[in-house]
Amino acid sequence: MPYRQRRRWRWTSIAVALVVVVLGAGGGAYWWQLNQAKLPVGIVQGNGRIEADEIDISTKFAGRLAQLLVQEGDMLSAGEVVARMDTRDLEASLMRAEAQLQQAQKAVDEARATQEQQRSQVALAKQQLDRTSYLVQRGNATQELLDQRQQQLDGSTAILNAATARVAQADHGLAAAQHEVNLYKINIADNTLIAPRDGRAQYRIANIGEVLPAGGKVVTMIDIASVYMDIYLPTLEAGRVKVGTDARIVLDAYPAIAIPAKVSFIAVQSQFTPKTVETQTERDRLMFRIRVRIDPELLKAHAQAVRSGLPGVAYLRLDPDVQWPVRLQQMKGL
Repeated sequence: MPYRQRRRWRWTSIAVALVVVVLGAGGGAYWWQLNQAKLPVGIVQGNGRIEADEIDISTKFAGRLAQLLVQEGDMLSAGEVVARMDTRDLEASLMRAEAQLQQAQKAVDEARATQEQQRSQVALAKQQLDRTSYLVQRGNATQELLDQRQQQLDGSTAILNAATARVAQADHGLAAAQHEVNLYKINIADNTLIAPRDGRAQYRIANIGEVLPAGGKVVTMIDIASVYMDIYLPTLEAGRVKVGTDARIVLDAYPAIAIPAKVSFIAVQSQFTPKTVETQTERDRLMFRIRVRIDPELLKAHAQAVRSGLPGVAYLRLDPDVQWPVRLQQMKGL
């Protein structure tokens, strides 16, 4: 083929390709506008992904992981045991503390027995003093004997006061020993890791036999009662959104299902643009993060179907008088 003909053919191919691109872009824009036109005035949309609050189930103390009772993807109930740490050292310390508690109880019993015995001595000394005082008044006893009886009562009272102080000291020792026992029991219980909420095990981070530091993560779970989608809306639309605004979420994986939701959060600061804007065009580019949260009761009823990371579209009804389109009223399968 001559050079000029090849050159002409090449430019013709480029021109055709450009026409195809332009037509494709125009068709895409037309389709987008047509799709937008299906939404009534007062309903806006934004793209996002389903997300859920993540909860890290971690160790309170450093130790060795002895048991791991869940696998990734398992459904967990609040209070369900997820893992157990090796507590043999704490159990040995608990046994020692319980022995000390028994000794403290014995010391209290002995101190109280001594106190009761001394009370009897005080009562006897008081009776003797009273009789001697009566006899002195009648001239049948000497003042010296009365003084001796008074000294005996004073001495017995002092010993009783000391015995009472020893009882109080023994009681404090018993309480301290009991607190020590309770502390070890709490620490042993805290080494049994439980799920704080209903949810799904997302990641298993540690394996049996690993020695973890305090705060070491064992399992990460998602809270199925806190599932939401974050979308971004421009200024004019975001300014009309309120907390509690009715919404629908349609996931790409389930296009025939419109999940009821409500707006739970509206960002107070714009994103994607500088903090200071000068022109109307720049103000129109401001975007605000809106969080649309699914009803926890609905999530609880369909816990097995909850997934995070799925992309989709959230529709917000800014005007409560506007009816949802039929396709956004579909709850088939929920």
